[in-house]
Amino acid sequence: MTTPTDPLVLFMPSGKRGRFPVGTPVLDAARSLGVYVESVCGGRATCGRCQVEVQEGHFAKHKIVSSNDHISARGAKEERYDRVRGLPEGRRLSCSATIQGDLVIDVPQDTVVNAQVVRKSAIDRIIERNPAVQLCYVEVDEPDMHKPLGDLDRLKVMLDRDWGFDNLLVSQYLIPQVQGILRKGSWAVTAAIHRDLEASRPNIIALWPGLHNEAYGIACDIGSTTIAMHLVSLLSGRIVASSGMQNPQIRFGEDLMSRVSYVMMNPDGRAQLTKAVRDAVTELTRKVCAEGGVDPNNVLDAVIVGNPIMHHLFLGIDPTELGQAPFALAVSGSVHTWASDLGLGINTGARIYMLPCIAGHVGADAAGATLSEGPHRQDRMMLLVDVGTNAEIVLGNRNRIVAASSPTGPAFEGAEISAGQRAAPGAIERVRIDPATLEPRFKIIGSDLWSDEPGFDADAETLGITGICGSAIIEVVAEMFLSGIISEDGVIDGALAARSPRIRQTGRTHSYLLHQGKQEISVTQNDVRAIQLAKSALYAGVKLLMEKLGVDHVDTISLAGAFGSFIDPKYAMVLGLIPDCDLSEVKAVGNAAGTGALMALLNRDYRREIEKTVHRIEKIETALEPRFQQHFVNAMALPNKVDAFPHLAAAVTLPARATTVDGATGDSTPRRRSREERDARRNRN
Repeated sequence: MTTPTDPLVLFMPSGKRGRFPVGTPVLDAARSLGVYVESVCGGRATCGRCQVEVQEGHFAKHKIVSSNDHISARGAKEERYDRVRGLPEGRRLSCSATIQGDLVIDVPQDTVVNAQVVRKSAIDRIIERNPAVQLCYVEVDEPDMHKPLGDLDRLKVMLDRDWGFDNLLVSQYLIPQVQGILRKGSWAVTAAIHRDLEASRPNIIALWPGLHNEAYGIACDIGSTTIAMHLVSLLSGRIVASSGMQNPQIRFGEDLMSRVSYVMMNPDGRAQLTKAVRDAVTELTRKVCAEGGVDPNNVLDAVIVGNPIMHHLFLGIDPTELGQAPFALAVSGSVHTWASDLGLGINTGARIYMLPCIAGHVGADAAGATLSEGPHRQDRMMLLVDVGTNAEIVLGNRNRIVAASSPTGPAFEGAEISAGQRAAPGAIERVRIDPATLEPRFKIIGSDLWSDEPGFDADAETLGITGICGSAIIEVVAEMFLSGIISEDGVIDGALAARSPRIRQTGRTHSYLLHQGKQEISVTQNDVRAIQLAKSALYAGVKLLMEKLGVDHVDTISLAGAFGSFIDPKYAMVLGLIPDCDLSEVKAVGNAAGTGALMALLNRDYRREIEKTVHRIEKIETALEPRFQQHFVNAMALPNKVDAFPHLAAAVTLPARATTVDGATGDSTPRRRSREERDARRNRN
């Protein structure tokens, strides 16, 4: 029973607070407030995982004066731990330290004991931990002929007594091993307990002799082009290694529909694609474990996201139904399964959690990005776009959220572009064009220099200048528009050949010479057309969602995905890839899907949050919307035939819009309009 005069304790960074009687162990106070503080040894002060720091000073905002005098002095257990393993200055073991007065207590997010780890991720957010896996150390009574209770049953009794886990399930593979592990540990063992849902029965998924201090998880985003993975300590929340690789399914088809077609046309197609992606995830797991110095047997949990087709193929589900209307998912809710069933090469008892899919072409990756960026947690109207071969779009705020996918195709990733390539050393990644001379300058991946700077030629000789990657494709088309090389309708102006030799006639159309060297790199009229088709499909999808919500603008835009991370927001807006918005409110958020997976890995509460949110999201099928075609036609212009871009115009000098004979803006020639409508119908289908 607490009283208003009991000490007030504030835990940071969560901000959770409560009053507790003098003498309450700090660990008990944390747990009663739902603050996650790891403790493997059950309060015996041997694991060192429960370290905390007292913040001293007057915290006026919280009306707390916190001092080291308000926590008990070091006791025998802490002194012993310090002698044996060392306790950093200012750190206390929360299982031994007790509350003596008002406190502000910091729960370090980087606590790592007896493990050499290095953080290799740019993710800087703090994720409060509440993982589905917990390590529990117990000391089990030895066998007694007068108490004929089995070894496993006595283990369960101690886990109930010391940790409160009753009615335990035990992974089948462990049952034959229990007696040997108990004896090897001299009747002291560490059990890994998995419990995701509070209402579900806890499960012993792994068991080690003695005190075991290592538990890891993987957060993985399976994209159609790349697979990205984080290896994370479940005990500290630290990312110990991050890596990625190309999805080997690309050899079966660049885009998702071509892979579905492969499954449909080949009897063993589904099995081949499933094996390819599982082998890749297994290989990537081995890689991050090697980089982090982690035994794969210590990987106990995994959270995986992906678009619906990647999701289904990873689970071994035939994706054929997703290739045709009504685009039916085999399973849309979250999936709980065993790593051993998927052959991932981690601990036999490890669990797999896959986030729910939103719709037939808006998958668990979009759910992960939504969880990461949180449009459902704010009042402002947020547009979240994951730009890829199939763009996934989420729009809304805490009141209402809608989502759709749009068939952008692989043009943004280099496919369908004459000199296009994936991002790799030597690929052009940034482009600027002088509007007076039409001369370009550019940067290539692997060099920090622009092409007109001293030293660039040496870098280019080493790296080569090999093609144009996605971010540069957007920039070069936008720069061609800003410099007058292409018109509002995307047509290269052949008359400019008189001004610059970089404008060349190519058959019945013209091209722009970006680089002349060992490999000639040009932007052709067909390249511009491919980018127009891709950006129009995305913009049309966004406009449909804005209409559904009845809004004429968005407050903030997040560009997600590996490709989105390298897009310059200004050029994306010049191109008309995204709607007008204050440029300071447009940001690249990196692999938001992977961040969402990481959040769900480290805190099971996030799993419940996204499961609930997905049920609220309204799914819009662009292929069935009659307005898609008109929005697509309007979006073929740069930046758009009808929509105004006042925020962009304030930051960039846009070319004057074309006018017709009657003075209206835009191009209304029947020939071009009919061609654009055909393109719109093709993209919808």
